[in-house]
Amino acid sequence: MSEHEVVPVGPGPQDDEQVPQLEVEITPEPVAVGSVDDAESAGASVADLEALLFVAERPLSRAELRSVARLSAEEVDERLGDLEVQLAERGIRLVSSDDRVMLGTSPESGALIARYLGAVTVRLSPAALETLAIIAYRQPVTRGVIERIRGVDSGHVVRGLLHRRLINELGRAETPGRPILYGTSMEFMERFGLTSLDDLPPLEAEIAAQLAQAEQDAKAEAKPTEGEDDDAADTPDDEAAGEDDDAVADEAGETDEAPPVDA
Repeated sequence: MSEHEVVPVGPGPQDDEQVPQLEVEITPEPVAVGSVDDAESAGASVADLEALLFVAERPLSRAELRSVARLSAEEVDERLGDLEVQLAERGIRLVSSDDRVMLGTSPESGALIARYLGAVTVRLSPAALETLAIIAYRQPVTRGVIERIRGVDSGHVVRGLLHRRLINELGRAETPGRPILYGTSMEFMERFGLTSLDDLPPLEAEIAAQLAQAEQDAKAEAKPTEGEDDDAADTPDDEAAGEDDDAVADEAGETDEAPPVDA
């Protein structure tokens, strides 16, 4: 039997009848080799970065964007700048803090979104707002500096802001005791409708000078004096003086049970 011979099914043909032959030729379509790699090697577009930030479950650093999008540092900055301009008049904004970026809703849409979600506005006490303002303008800042500026123990308030994810721990200061450094979070940026810390309203000159002086005084007090036992300075600020922060904060009226104020 030849390669192209067809065997009929059913009643057999007559002796003199010729069996037809069927020949089928299949020509595969050419495949573009390397087309995917070529597209990837070109790097991600502005729209690609927007899609990537949209699906990301957390803020992405510029280093992550460079790696995933196969772009240089200059290209990432250029495309993010273009994206920020494109989103300026839309309901989604590009939010950046230090090296991290994310997509967030515009502050103008906040009331509508809250109404859709049925969310109750979370209120912060005056003490929490005051502490948050100090951290925002003086970050990175230690609890000791915060307390020097406010004049009261602030451990309870700081923990409340951490719990609400409005501030983050940024590391430890290079001072005796290695106290924790605090700074605002990306959630703080979105909550207050900021696209960057540059959007914070400027402080009055007198207040800025008071904050700077209080910070200098706190750092000076943190230095061990001559003959002081260095081991005594190794206590983290969260455990300083062995006091119960909650009790001290309650006595000073600095808990989050104070009359609420809209953030």
